[in-house]
Amino acid sequence: MFNVCPYCGLYSVEKAIDLDSSTAFCPYCGEGYQFVMKPLYVITGASGTGKSTICLQLAKALSGRYIVLETDILWGEVKAKPEDNYASYTNLWLRLAKNIHQSGISVVLCGSLFPPTVESCPEQRYFSRVIYLALTCQDEILRDRLLTRPGWRDSSSRAFINRMLEFNRWFLNEGSRGDLRITLVDTSSMDVQQTINNIVNLILAS
Repeated sequence: MFNVCPYCGLYSVEKAIDLDSSTAFCPYCGEGYQFVMKPLYVITGASGTGKSTICLQLAKALSGRYIVLETDILWGEVKAKPEDNYASYTNLWLRLAKNIHQSGISVVLCGSLFPPTVESCPEQRYFSRVIYLALTCQDEILRDRLLTRPGWRDSSSRAFINRMLEFNRWFLNEGSRGDLRITLVDTSSMDVQQTINNIVNLILAS
């Protein structure tokens, strides 16, 4: 609904945004219209760090205040292209979150979204800010978690484990640098409830 101009009816993602007034301007007719601009929360991290484990309970803990969505629910149903670093898939999730925000409630996305890809997406402009919470853990713990997963998750191959170890290290080595607002949450010694409590506190304090 949002990307169609209510004045001229033309479609555009890349509207000019006035942050002070939360106004989007159509690039075709120049008309502006206000929208609800809220922060987006992204809980990310490598497979095996605990995102799927906490997602359902996190939704209950934040019920009525935030909408928690796991980005894996469209995996395999919507085309995701590794050649564009999954930018089209990521942008779709940002579009969904942006439209939900028009109801006045913030969205928390749980999934292995890559912060630089999020920042490059056209839909990112419609959030007041993107707050990243990255779950991490020690290499040996991550390896053990992936090896003990059910077979249907296809996470025990050496290639997959190595990719996840590399992704995990990216957050540990690069995630705290720059201006991406990435907060690291080490789940190595946390149980599920401790992780949820930590995440809830970080979200509510932001």
